[in-house]
Amino acid sequence: MRNAPLGIFDSGVGGLTVVRAVQQLLPSEDIVYLGDTARVPYGSKSPETIRQFAHEDVRFLLDRGVKTVVVACNTATAHALPSLQERYQVPIIGVIEPGVEAVLADPQAQRVGIIATRGTVRSHAYQHALALRRTGLILHATPAPLLVPLVEEDWLDHPSTHAALHTYLDPMLDRGIDTLLLACTHYPLLVPVLSKFLPDGVRLVDSATTCAEHVKQELTKLDLLAEEEKAGKLEIHLTDLSDQFEDLSRRFLARSPGRIMRVSL
Repeated sequence: MRNAPLGIFDSGVGGLTVVRAVQQLLPSEDIVYLGDTARVPYGSKSPETIRQFAHEDVRFLLDRGVKTVVVACNTATAHALPSLQERYQVPIIGVIEPGVEAVLADPQAQRVGIIATRGTVRSHAYQHALALRRTGLILHATPAPLLVPLVEEDWLDHPSTHAALHTYLDPMLDRGIDTLLLACTHYPLLVPVLSKFLPDGVRLVDSATTCAEHVKQELTKLDLLAEEEKAGKLEIHLTDLSDQFEDLSRRFLARSPGRIMRVSL
């Protein structure tokens, strides 16, 4: 199984930031990516529907012989990860636990801001996991629904994006947060802007990088790292395909995505 591909899925193309981070950290791994672009966003759906979609996504990847599945979607991780891990035999990794571990790696973290989709904030998954692991944390979780469309529009350094960031982050900064957790896989593309936006002393934690690091740890522990030293291949499957998604894929990966295939679940 070592040379079998990794499976990664998201409700759209945001999970390609996780693919990019995994490629940088584990360049020999083959990856099969599924973006459920026909049914994006998951964040506005009911928990039952999210779980149904997530199981369909996992079965698609398992049919392609993957050795591990990465749920590169915060909303799907929040609502579906336990049921996925219970049902399937392969290791299934979500994005929430790695983000929580990265926040808590700093013993000085006391006031944590979290920005995410409405569905992720509403699930309380991050808030619950952080509070269980460290008592006394002060948490400020804010839905930031405008950021995903702004990122997809490539308005990363646009006045509208700056205005949205001020709206979402100023109340947190006024409350003295020392850590900001980006709990959506679209948000790592905003890191250059956020690095200038945030005052000194506020640590930035993004779910894509932390998830990739966790994937490497898990594959090492399970002796599932690819044996061959080669350039890993990437297959991208989308449930809806348009020119926009090809452009987005290129932007999220910072390279040509190659061939993108349209599939039905």
